Amino acid sequence: MQLTQKHQEYWSRNLKITALLLFIWFFVTFVVGWFSRELAGVTVLGFPLPFYMAAQGSLIVYVAIIWYYARYMNSLDIEYGVHEGEE
Repeated sequence: MQLTQKHQEYWSRNLKITALLLFIWFFVTFVVGWFSRELAGVTVLGFPLPFYMAAQGSLIVYVAIIWYYARYMNSLDIEYGVHEGEE
């Protein structure tokens, strides 16, 4: 099956946003943990940054990623005419 130009644009945009959000996820999950000793001097709400990220900061980022992806994909689906509509 050949994909039309419109399908290719849709999937290209989908893959770009997915890659960006996966990079953010990787950074929050692994990079902050990897450099936790170096980042211990940075405080957020009175707590060291690595502790804050482990306790709740990363969870907030994960929920924000999910919310943004759902919102972005809904608008992309509407733009390309593949949305599910009201049910």
